[in-house]
Order: sequence, then C-alpha cells, then structure tokens
Amino acid sequence: MPLPQLTQARAPLTREVEVMNQLGERESISIPAERDLTVYVDKRELVTLMTLGAQPEWLVLGYLLNQRLIASVDDIESITVDWDVGAASVKTRHGIDRIEERTAKRVVTTGCGQGSVFGNLMDEVDSIRLPDAAVLRQSQLYGMLNAIRLKESTYKSAGSVHACALFRGDALLLFVEDVGRHNAVDTIAGWMALQQRPVAERVDHVFYTTGRLTSEMVIKSAQMGVAVVVSRSGITQMGLEVAQRVGLCAVGRATNKRFLCYSHAQRLVLDAVPSATPAAAALDHSAA
Repeated sequence: MPLPQLTQARAPLTREVEVMNQLGERESISIPAERDLTVYVDKRELVTLMTLGAQPEWLVLGYLLNQRLIASVDDIESITVDWDVGAASVKTRHGIDRIEERTAKRVVTTGCGQGSVFGNLMDEVDSIRLPDAAVLRQSQLYGMLNAIRLKESTYKSAGSVHACALFRGDALLLFVEDVGRHNAVDTIAGWMALQQRPVAERVDHVFYTTGRLTSEMVIKSAQMGVAVVVSRSGITQMGLEVAQRVGLCAVGRATNKRFLCYSHAQRLVLDAVPSATPAAAALDHSAA
C-alpha cells in the first residue's frame, strides 16, 4: 500500500522579541514560536495541539498512532497542514471505527504541551512485545549524550522547549524539539511509521528525551518497539512500573558520565565504567 500523501508545511521555530535585562538595558532575544494546530480527521474536529510546527505532518501521524486511533500508517490516505488557518486535515482510507466512543474518555496526564490522552493509559500494555536482544552499551550511551551536547538546537538559542531523539547505537537518526516532550515523541513515532521497518529491525534503536519518564512516555516508547529509553531527567513511579512490566530499560539522570538505570539493567552492557575518583580510591584504600 502506498504511503500517505503529506504536505511539507513549515513554520518559523523562533521569533525575536525585545526584553529588558537586570541592568535595565533593552536587548533582542529569540523565544520559541508556539502555535496551535487543530487536527480534523475525516472532517471531524479531534484535538488542538500546541506545537513549534517543525514537522507537523509527522506529529499528527504519530499522535494518531500513539493514541491508538489508527493501527498503522496504512490507515491514512493523506495529511494536509495549512498554517494560514492553523489546521491539519487527515483523510483516512476507511474511517476510524467507533471514534466517538474511543475519544469520549480523556485521562489528564503530567505532560506539557498536551495534557490528556484518549482512553485508558494502560490499554494494550500487556500486548507489547519488545525485542529480547535489544541492549545498549555504556560506551554508546556516552556517545549519545555527547551528540546531544554538541547538537545545535532551539533550546540553546531560545530555551523553553523539550527535545527527543532517536539513535541507532550512538548514531543520531532524528532530533526533534517541541514545546512539549509528548509532541516530540509523537513526531518521532510518525517518522518511524513512515519508514515501515518491523519491530525486529529496531533492536539497536534507543530513544532519548530531555523530559521525565512518565507512564505515557514509557508506553509511547514501547509502542514504537524501542526497548531502551534514556532521559536527562528522572522517572515517575508509574513510569517505572510500566517499564518493569513491558521489559523496557529506563535510564535516567543521564548527563556526562553519570546515569541511573531504573529497570531491566540486563539490557545495559557496562563496557566503559568510569575509574574511581582519587577521593573515592583513597576512601576504598583506607577501608581496606
């Protein structure tokens, strides 16, 4: 089946504003250009997303997939984004079964830039199967963190955004920033769906986010078939419970050479353990 037809609507990611600093001086800075995008599915209004608008077609596709409103990219005929009216028009091939019933219940989440999901967060979790062979080497983790550190980004120029990235080992495949981490992961999910690669071929994929690992973020990662997730932030209790349940390796507080592995540590290969600091070595020696 052919891939859906997608527009390539783009919008400026930042805008210049004048501010006053602590010295009473006027200066010009960049801020993220947040905008609203109302999604219509077969002419029915579904949701309004607040987004930077970098890759809106991928965002809409990933949103529909992660909300479990469509089963695959094959369900979509086209996605048309028009920034003049702030709308995304989705045309499906066969409609969405029971769409009113499936979108009637909303669960308020801790996510920024989205705030709610349709249905029960835990629906279909037990049906997720992650690749048993998926592992991440510690040396690859450090390579990922360095790649993120060196990446030119909207955050560096304007702040106030979250970033997500998809890696194959320590090779960066896709880097996405948005006002909410959920938008960023949905955009990556949309891109991955368009690649049409089976889950078995994602065994060496790793997902990175600057945001905390909530239950929703863990579920979305698992739905993408990615078994290792790395966060600059930490993890919530429900996020940890879901990660343990689906077999996902959750790594948090990851900066420089430091990290904490919260779940399924067998997926993490410790091949680059940092040497002990002189103070720690002296303490070990005195204890001996």
